Amino acid sequence: METMDSFGITAERQFADVWSRSVLSIRERRLLLLGLLVGQGLHEMTDVQLDVALRAGELSEAELREVVVFLTHYAGWARGAKLNGQVEDLIERVRQARSDTADPAG
Repeated sequence: METMDSFGITAERQFADVWSRSVLSIRERRLLLLGLLVGQGLHEMTDVQLDVALRAGELSEAELREVVVFLTHYAGWARGAKLNGQVEDLIERVRQARSDTADPAG
C-alpha cells in the first residue's frame, strides 16, 4: 500500500504559488526571505537561500556582502557575524566549484 504525503504536496503547492506571483520579483522575494530568516536566527534555512540566490544569479557576491552589512545593523552583531561567515564560506565554495569545473584536469 502506497502512502501519500498530503501535507508535503499541499505545502509544496502553496510555496510554488507564493513564489510564482507576479507583483514581486524572485530577487525581491529572496531578499525578504533572507531578512526574515536571519532575523529569526534560522541559520540552516539561511544557508539554503543564500546558495540559491548566488547560484541562480539572483544576487551577486557584492550584493550578498551588502546584505550582511545591512542586516547586521537590524538583526544584531551576533547574527550578522554568523551571516558573514555563511556568505564568505558560500562564495569560497562556489568559486572553488567553478574553478574545478573550468579546469577538470586539475
